[in-house]
Amino acid sequence: MAESDQELARDLGFLEAYTLGLGTMIGAGIFVLPGIVAESAGPASMISFVIGGVVALLAALSLSELATGMPKAGGSYYYVNHALGSFFGTIVGWGMWAGLMFATAFYMLGFGQYLLNQPSGALTVILAGLAMTSLLVAVNYRGVKETGSLQNVIVVVLVALITVFIIVGLLNVDTSLLTPFTAGEGWPAVAATAGTVFVTFIGFEVIATSAEEIKDPGRNLPLSMIAAVVTPTLLYVLVMLVSTGTLPVPDLAASDIPVADVAAATAGEFGSLVVGDYALEFATVGSLVMITGAILATVSSANASILSAARVNFAMGRDQILTNWLNKIHDRYRTPYRAILATGAVILALIASPLPIATLADVASFMFLITYALVHVAVVVLRRADPDEYEPDFRIPSVLYPIVPILGAVACLGVMVQMQWQVQAIGVGIVFVGIAWYQFYAKDQAISTTLIGEAVAPLEESADREDEAYRVVVPVANPATQRPLLKYAAASAASQDRAGELVAVNVIEVPPQTSPAQIEFEEQRVERQRQLLENARDIAGDLDVAIRTRSIVGRNAGDSILAVLEEEEADHVLLGWSGERRRRDVLFGSTIDPLLERAPCDVTLIKDPADSPGEIVALAGTGPHAATSARRAGELRRAFADGTLTLLNVQPEPDGTDGEPADEDPTDPEAIGRETIAAVAEDAGLEDEEYEPRVVVADDVTEAVVETAVEYRTVVVGATGTGTVAQALYGSIPQRIVERSDGTVVMARGEQRAPRTFRQALIQRLEG
Repeated sequence: MAESDQELARDLGFLEAYTLGLGTMIGAGIFVLPGIVAESAGPASMISFVIGGVVALLAALSLSELATGMPKAGGSYYYVNHALGSFFGTIVGWGMWAGLMFATAFYMLGFGQYLLNQPSGALTVILAGLAMTSLLVAVNYRGVKETGSLQNVIVVVLVALITVFIIVGLLNVDTSLLTPFTAGEGWPAVAATAGTVFVTFIGFEVIATSAEEIKDPGRNLPLSMIAAVVTPTLLYVLVMLVSTGTLPVPDLAASDIPVADVAAATAGEFGSLVVGDYALEFATVGSLVMITGAILATVSSANASILSAARVNFAMGRDQILTNWLNKIHDRYRTPYRAILATGAVILALIASPLPIATLADVASFMFLITYALVHVAVVVLRRADPDEYEPDFRIPSVLYPIVPILGAVACLGVMVQMQWQVQAIGVGIVFVGIAWYQFYAKDQAISTTLIGEAVAPLEESADREDEAYRVVVPVANPATQRPLLKYAAASAASQDRAGELVAVNVIEVPPQTSPAQIEFEEQRVERQRQLLENARDIAGDLDVAIRTRSIVGRNAGDSILAVLEEEEADHVLLGWSGERRRRDVLFGSTIDPLLERAPCDVTLIKDPADSPGEIVALAGTGPHAATSARRAGELRRAFADGTLTLLNVQPEPDGTDGEPADEDPTDPEAIGRETIAAVAEDAGLEDEEYEPRVVVADDVTEAVVETAVEYRTVVVGATGTGTVAQALYGSIPQRIVERSDGTVVMARGEQRAPRTFRQALIQRLEG
């Protein structure tokens, strides 16, 4: 079989993709912009947010089609580059990188404002922004796997805080403050302000950038992008309504912490709570809560933007528009450290520059408006060219095409021409930098692209199979145990009534700071993966068993293997097990635990697999997986000529007997043990001649089980349970056997779907 193509694990569902985008959009904009936009557009600034939301929604529809048709790292840059060519690709790549860096500088100055309650130009605010940026760059350089989970927690907290802010604020809105509705230059100012607020809508771009990792992208990608635009649009409009309806526009414009001041004013209506001699002012509480929210939001947004900027660097390097020097992966941390450092250096320079905070936001918006205008053009070009391989999972509905891309492109240009000339000058300057870079470097270096070449993701293998094979998935990672694992898997497949097939899988894990596609720069890990899977094919050839191999790059090996099991409709997954519990927060391992809990098929763990199992003992008790463990033991006994099988049952010493003969006494432990063994053997499909029964009677059942089992070369035991409740059981008999056995230990779990938690059920419902 030919070597399998590298895959990226699809481990992001609707909720994960939605929060990924929302985490970037619920940021500095909602906390810092109210004062800035109120000054220029008055209460009508809420209309500016509506305009920005509509422009973003149109872009989200076009991006959804492109992202599902070309799911590659790089987002808008990649789509434009491969639809319109490297000239426009270079412009968009430089524009996105610059836009993300300007946006991050804006977020960090907003962070300093709320932290210190001082103007964005104050030295202390600038120093605070520089310090926090340096910390975030260091975190991304180091690669902290838990940042994704922390980001989700921050998003939930922020949405809760803003919702409470809106509910309380709406109760105290003074409608007289909403007139005059427009300020300054009237409605033209509202249109211009739409450009300023657009920086808050760039988060959904992060979702498109991660298209390769999203489950069921035809459904989840457009839904998550639309939801990630609509949610903040509604929140921003309501925040502006509360803000301009609580404080006069001049007061709001003069505030360095506008949302906190509004919260103080609205909460202050509830007075104070006196406890003894201490009075708790609700105004102070409201202000401090929103300051905390602003700090969390700005840090979260900046972190996501730094990560996205590094991915744009990678995508440009992949197409040789930028030098691959930037894409060097750190030997220890596995992160694109040079791209992260370069991005961080520019952000620090922007924070320290004399550019006002509003200009930073405007330039970021300007660059993304250029990008999305070209994205709309790319959709039209691809639709008209209609390349054979361009088959997006989501297409803009026919009733909306070509209205959406045409209206979207015009809207982007319309907002841009309304922006201040200084912003336009900086934006055009960045475009010229991109053009110059193309002329003097990228034009000769860039990989030639066409609409039907690398721009289109390969079609997935057809799900139609000539037969319904018994499919055993075997994750391989250790060359020393690879052969016996595949032999044991082949033994399982050979014992079935239908044809057997093995699927050997190897997963390379990367941290969130690294795009999974960047694994191509880690030649040693890729070569090791290739060699492992090549060896698997050779071993399968020796065993005369059908095999396919899959090489996967993902963020979590357990989740990646679970996805493979679902895609392959696997009957059985068999994998190696170290037998050691290295961390308190896991039972068998961070990869194995999710499989034991959620795998929709049989699961077998094997510690120290030998070339031949020799004398096999299976624990034939009353546990939920006793029959499965006996079945696994029977498969091994049939496959290996020198194998023998004993079914072991241990019974407690009876409290006493009534004098009846042992073979007539229904409480006789020997009789109970034999009946239990016979029932397990029948459930496992074992014939009488295939095994020897053995019953042991002892005072200490657990100790007797372990002591007797370790006499054999191979011990097969059923998993004692699943989920948190069974942790103690998991660590009892199997773990004690592992600790005392010098041979092979096999732990088997049958097909058993654990009851879903509310969260799991909710996710399944949302993901269809």
